[in-house]
Amino acid sequence: MNLPTLATTDNITEILLKIIEFTQTRQKILIQNINGMHSPCFMPKDLPVDEFSKLMHLAVNEHVHSRRLLFRDGRNVKFGMGGSFKVAPVIDEQANKLFEENRDEYLRCQIIKLLENSLNQRIASELLKQKQTDEQCLGRCLN
Repeated sequence: MNLPTLATTDNITEILLKIIEFTQTRQKILIQNINGMHSPCFMPKDLPVDEFSKLMHLAVNEHVHSRRLLFRDGRNVKFGMGGSFKVAPVIDEQANKLFEENRDEYLRCQIIKLLENSLNQRIASELLKQKQTDEQCLGRCLN
């Protein structure tokens, strides 16, 4: 899906696009955690999933109550103009401990995170696709 070319038409579309972008970025980080595990001084990272989730929850609540979208910045997630946002990877302390204790289990954990992340991305993408299809059908019915 080519995200930058999609026109943001409403609040829900904007939230779905942010979820898709977040999961795409997280996928890259998790793959780096697998590819880099044999590098010297390796330290696993992740995106702040709980922080992002909380900020999206607050934005959805704002949308439900006031029909407007208001994104609040977090410690590692910053929202900018024009729908942009930045998220800073953080050291994954739990993964680092697991990496030091049991590399096979560490690898299994990273794969589970990748699968979960892929599922979240797919759900958001499918919801967005369905929303766009519904809007196109409605547009044809009104014309």
